[in-house]
Amino acid sequence: MARRFAAALSEHPVTAHAVGEVAGHLLDAVGAAPDLVTVFVTPPHAGALEDVASALDTILQPRTLLGCAAVSVVGEAREVEETPAVVAWAGRTGAVTPVRLDTASDDLPVPGVEPGALLLVADPFSFDVEELFGRIRGLPVIGGFASAARGPGGNRLVLNGQVFTDGAVGALLGPSIEVRSVVSQGCRPIGQPYVVTRSERNVVYELGGQPAYQRLVDLANNSLAEEDLRLVNRGLHMGLVIDEHKPDFGRGDFLVRNVIGADPDHGAIAVSDVVDVGTTVQYHVRDAVTADEDLREMLAGKDAEAALVFTCNGRGIGLFGRPHHDAAVVAEALDDPATAGFFAAGEFGPVGGRNFVHGFTASVALFRSPTG
Repeated sequence: MARRFAAALSEHPVTAHAVGEVAGHLLDAVGAAPDLVTVFVTPPHAGALEDVASALDTILQPRTLLGCAAVSVVGEAREVEETPAVVAWAGRTGAVTPVRLDTASDDLPVPGVEPGALLLVADPFSFDVEELFGRIRGLPVIGGFASAARGPGGNRLVLNGQVFTDGAVGALLGPSIEVRSVVSQGCRPIGQPYVVTRSERNVVYELGGQPAYQRLVDLANNSLAEEDLRLVNRGLHMGLVIDEHKPDFGRGDFLVRNVIGADPDHGAIAVSDVVDVGTTVQYHVRDAVTADEDLREMLAGKDAEAALVFTCNGRGIGLFGRPHHDAAVVAEALDDPATAGFFAAGEFGPVGGRNFVHGFTASVALFRSPTG
């Protein structure tokens, strides 16, 4: 009996062989003409992405085919980092509307049914995804930036057999499938929250009426454990509260942004996002243990028939010290759903009902039937 979802991974170095392996597996598992197929390839196969798409289209005949080249890929409970790999995923999702955007100002196509989510893969050098998010509020967007290239024109995106080197490609999913998102930012708060009392765009001058830099110094000198101080020195982050109406704030209540600089003379902290006066913020740290705990906590109690995983290219072995971490946690927490994905150069996912671009994050789309 055909399954609703399936995923397949091949590490064969010859592209034709690799795509034949994954296409054959998906055809046996799901059958012909699935509604959506995604395919992600590592750089050794990037030059043949058009051939990969053509083979999948011929063998599987999907209604929509979406994918890209990326530095590393996710397949089932495994992650293949920086070596040859092709991973494909097929699903019977119901209505799917393909999306091609040359620029972020382009309008989304109008599907025949109300969309429930947008899967999106974009080129980081040519597409302003934040502009798009500002125009389509209320529609969850899950995905990431392609990561196979280090400069403009080097990435490869694919949609229904066409390969693009810029813009974005995606798929609008209709109500026949339930799509939920999990965004694991992998951080934990330290110290206490403060209200921003003076700021200018991304520079925070005062927290609770005191210099933001001095708040950090006091925290480091008076209340941080030695391990947390080590993490601060490796990379500090600031969490911005999403819902100011909550009485207390904990993990998952913050949009985490990098601290990118400090000015002791002016008492200022620079953050990689605009921070408005009146925002509640708290310093954060990140490490492998926290990232592991956070992903497991975010997935706890969830269930899914399938998953698409968009994990940061700064995670993987580099963060966890061992392979397959995020893929294995998804498989364990969700009882081994059909899973595929890639290591992104920035991940898309909603936090507090708003879409954001994240870093060092695992953004996961979970699929199940509405009655499941």
